[in-house]
Amino acid sequence: QVQLVESGGGPVQAGGSLRLSCAGSGRTFSRYCMGWFRQAPGKEREFVAAISYTGGNTPYADSVKGRFTISRDNAKNTVYLQMNNLKPEDTAVYYCAARDTTGVSTGDWMYDYWGQGTQVTVSS
Repeated sequence: QVQLVESGGGPVQAGGSLRLSCAGSGRTFSRYCMGWFRQAPGKEREFVAAISYTGGNTPYADSVKGRFTISRDNAKNTVYLQMNNLKPEDTAVYYCAARDTTGVSTGDWMYDYWGQGTQVTVSS
């Protein structure tokens, strides 16, 4: 069982930056693939980024490539999403998720555990 708690969201102006954190519980956190997803009002949840348990594989959605960076610190049971050059279309609730796999997954249906989400609001 893994419990996930996101933090770091908030309001920001376009062009600004935020760093989201996702703290996980459990001694086996380091073996989980971690993902970030987001859901904007009236839209379906979409993939943002993921990171394998070693950190060596990090796929991104095309919409965030070059602006967002996912990383993890297994000693701290934490995964991060550094978001730079934010745009109004990045406004959404951001969720982190965990999947017990040695690979990396981009589909939300593949993930086993989810956090409650943190709101990111980008104003123009």
